[in-house]
Amino acid sequence: MADVKLTIAGRPYDVHCADGEETQLLQLASVVDEKARGIQGGTEVRQLLFAALMLADDAQEAKGKVEKTAPQSDSLRAAVALAESREAAARDELRAAVAREQAALEQLAMASEAAPADAPQARPVHDRALLQIADRIEALAAKVEQIP
Repeated sequence: MADVKLTIAGRPYDVHCADGEETQLLQLASVVDEKARGIQGGTEVRQLLFAALMLADDAQEAKGKVEKTAPQSDSLRAAVALAESREAAARDELRAAVAREQAALEQLAMASEAAPADAPQARPVHDRALLQIADRIEALAAKVEQIP
């Protein structure tokens, strides 16, 4: 146990507290002393009474603010969870699209290897397929960017 000497409203108090809590106790006493000194007139007991009432009012007001923000915090957490799930779904969709496009490119590559070198229509088909792939990838990227 530690002994701490506090001064509140000009009067000294000897208080016992657990070891390590001295600084916290001194800070709390400073808050009470500040409130008590702000009350003019009356006895020391009256000053301490009003200081205690004002601190209780501050505590109750702070508790009310915390209770008001709790539902907002819950809805924010829900919004974050929804955004994260949408992002994950969009990433999965993008991965699947990239895999499909890679498979299509591999098929095109195999088809071009199998086709005779002098086949004139092979090149335009490849170009058209590559343009379609690029368009799909751009559309998917735009979708991902729009996710909140």
